[in-house]
Amino acid sequence: MATRCSSFRELATCGSARAGVLTLPHGEVRTPAFMPVGTYGSVRGLTPAEVRATGAEMVLSNTYHLWLRPGHRTVERLGGLHGFMGWDGPILTDSGGYQVFSLNKHLKVSEEGAEFRIPETGDKRFLTPEVAVEIQEALGVDVAMAFDECIEWPAERDRVAHSTERTTRWLTRCLRAREKPDRTALFGIVQGGLYEDLRVAHAQELASMEALDGLAIGGLSVGESRDDMLAATSWVVPHLGRDRVRYLMGVGHPHDIVDAVRLGVDLFDCVLPTRLGRHGMVYTWQGRRNLKNARYAEDPLPLDPEDPSSPASGFSRAYLRHLVKSGEMLGRRLLAAHNLHFYQQVLSRAREAILSNDPEGLEELSRATAVASALAPE
Repeated sequence: MATRCSSFRELATCGSARAGVLTLPHGEVRTPAFMPVGTYGSVRGLTPAEVRATGAEMVLSNTYHLWLRPGHRTVERLGGLHGFMGWDGPILTDSGGYQVFSLNKHLKVSEEGAEFRIPETGDKRFLTPEVAVEIQEALGVDVAMAFDECIEWPAERDRVAHSTERTTRWLTRCLRAREKPDRTALFGIVQGGLYEDLRVAHAQELASMEALDGLAIGGLSVGESRDDMLAATSWVVPHLGRDRVRYLMGVGHPHDIVDAVRLGVDLFDCVLPTRLGRHGMVYTWQGRRNLKNARYAEDPLPLDPEDPSSPASGFSRAYLRHLVKSGEMLGRRLLAAHNLHFYQQVLSRAREAILSNDPEGLEELSRATAVASALAPE
């Protein structure tokens, strides 16, 4: 087997769900795990210590954005992304493939790579598999994602098939381009849209590549239904093997995550907890609450009576609503931290259920997070 700078150890299973430990150059991550998103090298509004206090052990940053500003060579000269942002735990970076997808109005994709115009400046950039690897290795992150082609949904079968084949060719180029495999792991990304045979074939192909440190499921959470997302995940996971971590990219609400854990996924990221928190929306065990609603104007209760350990537990709903309505930074910070804490609590309960081989506990957690992910009744 090819030498890897990371390892995954499966500790326990509960049906298809599993708990384990992902070991990376900057530390261990207990799985299943959720990574807060720090696109620009910062989980918006929160210090690294505050992010760590929510229970997070690993964070995600973005190759594309750090390439544009301040530039990967600048970050490299300043000690790499860990030193630059003050986070001493593992970091994973998205390859930039999703950002290229989101810039489709400014994009030209060829076999060589993706040429696009930066919307803010009009400048042209050319992102290739080789450049994506170069950037991520210069940032010094623990996990680099391979450059893939993430296309729109829905898409015709032929388009999905050709795109998936290109993703494999780009992955091969990423593997050849690596200069620091002893310091930065590389994860491949399974594509195939909502076509089961394409998904399965691609999963099997990538699982056969021993040089890959981990395997991700991409091209989901791009507009398809929750049922379709879970179905596609269920097709792929059985073909990814057991010796490498499985990462479902960009998903989702707590209920989505728990049900994906039950299918055998280990690693997650999503912008929802911090983005919603900044806009006054919070997850509680009684349902999602929009604190901008007038009903909370004189509500003296804590944000979530069932969670006294929340970073926002010392404040009433009325006060938190006041901060949000007033545009106070403290409100955005507290609610983002609360949501991240909530996600980590969900994953912690999932780990405990798996380690205890408690399928009823996982089922109950699925029901509880279905309530938590839906809007609280008025």
